[in-house]
Amino acid sequence: MNELDWHIFVPCAAASLFASFLAMIKNLHMFQLNFYKPMSHFRWIFRNAAKLWPHLFFLLFLLGCVFFGHVAMQVSFFVLSCFFCLFNKPIKNAKKPLKYTNRAKRMLAAFAVLAAGAVVLSIFLPQPHRLLPIGLLYVLSPIAPIAANAANAPIEAFVRHYYIADAKKMLKSHPGLVVVGITGSYGKTSVKYFLATLLKAKYNVLMTPESYNTPMGIVKTIRESLRPTHEIFVCEMGAHYRGEIKELCDIVLPKHGIITSIGEQHLETMKTMETIIKTKFELAEAVNGRGVIFLNGDNSFIMDNLPKQDLVTYGLNEKNDYRARDMKLTPNGTVFSLSLHGGGIQIENLQTSLIGEHNVANLAGAMAISSYLGVSHEDMRAQLKKIAPPPHRLQLSKNGDTLLIDDAYNSNPSGSEAALKALSLFEGCKILITPGMVGLGDRQYDLNHAFGQQAAKTCDFAILVGEKQTRPIYEGLVGANFEGSKIFIAETFDGAMKKAHGIESDGQKVILIENDLPDNY
Repeated sequence: MNELDWHIFVPCAAASLFASFLAMIKNLHMFQLNFYKPMSHFRWIFRNAAKLWPHLFFLLFLLGCVFFGHVAMQVSFFVLSCFFCLFNKPIKNAKKPLKYTNRAKRMLAAFAVLAAGAVVLSIFLPQPHRLLPIGLLYVLSPIAPIAANAANAPIEAFVRHYYIADAKKMLKSHPGLVVVGITGSYGKTSVKYFLATLLKAKYNVLMTPESYNTPMGIVKTIRESLRPTHEIFVCEMGAHYRGEIKELCDIVLPKHGIITSIGEQHLETMKTMETIIKTKFELAEAVNGRGVIFLNGDNSFIMDNLPKQDLVTYGLNEKNDYRARDMKLTPNGTVFSLSLHGGGIQIENLQTSLIGEHNVANLAGAMAISSYLGVSHEDMRAQLKKIAPPPHRLQLSKNGDTLLIDDAYNSNPSGSEAALKALSLFEGCKILITPGMVGLGDRQYDLNHAFGQQAAKTCDFAILVGEKQTRPIYEGLVGANFEGSKIFIAETFDGAMKKAHGIESDGQKVILIENDLPDNY
């Protein structure tokens, strides 16, 4: 067995270390998309087990170098390490790029310490085994973020406690601030944007930006953006596990709350509908005795679990305290009326650029709490014209004879059904582009299958992104007698869009993009 010479070891080790760091960054990106949850990341690794062949292949070459030590094997190891440097280069045009937050930087620092330890260990090992510790860094890189996260746990706990305490202190020093919490399985980001726009007619409003709805996202908003002049803080609250809404409420102490919906989303982590219902109603418990909870009265899960406290319902059905009605689609959006207090008061001919019944129902909720907080009807009428759909939530754009409905952010059964209803309102050749819905646990196949059956009633063509992922939708379409020649499979969204634009049509083409999976799918 040939000894591993230093002039071979050094370039092999350098190339392997560089490949390991690139792999760590790639896997840290996935860990971040999995909300830094170890179990979620393990599930991601299991789902993508077929993609781990490079690590097994690398392990075989590593063992070959260790136990055989031939120069040719060592040179091959070096070449392979260089190849995996290219293989693990950062994702181009990521839908949600890796954010180099302080936490992410600390995890990379922990990995650097681990890498340094591997280098030191390799120096003291017998020559044929020197590459083993360094090579194992790459082999084990898929779980490296979990290890780094565990190593940093005491530091993260301290940082988290400090930031939360500081945010609470800032809120306490601002006693006049009214905090409105918003949660729901879907619709919460839209309602947040709508409500903030309406309230700005009368108040100085702070709103959590984008989809900042986690403890650290909310705390960052408070610490960086809260000013003494702010009068209302509209705070979006998200959850993947039981107790997370309560944790957020304990930080911001909401006076009023809105539950926009409860549905079959996050079943992968919540497991049961009962858990989802209890988690969303943690917001109602938090505002009980302090203020009012506003509830979507069209949602059966909400109405079947009404709490005994001050509450206001809103939506489209007649029994709601605030009811949107008389909806008409126009070239500029939607015209509707709002009945208050059982029809005793009506605001007629309200205009919005939004489309879709669910958007109008969400507007009714935002108008209900705005009215409660003293915004006049006329001010709301004026502010409605300023409301645009949040990015990728039934966002309309037109290019020649092609109308694009961008609902890429959607990922739940109710929202997908609502998008199909919106699509049905338009004239022309209707084309659906979708990769399906995820995070639905044991119900994922059934709900995607049902989505395919619903789409068959509305669409003229269906373009499915990813053959394996969209198999339930395909079977739902075919089962509803949708023509197989009008179903296409694309590997990427770019390919799907090219296919959609290539479909011949006599008149207007209406393309609905329904959902877009994050980079960890």
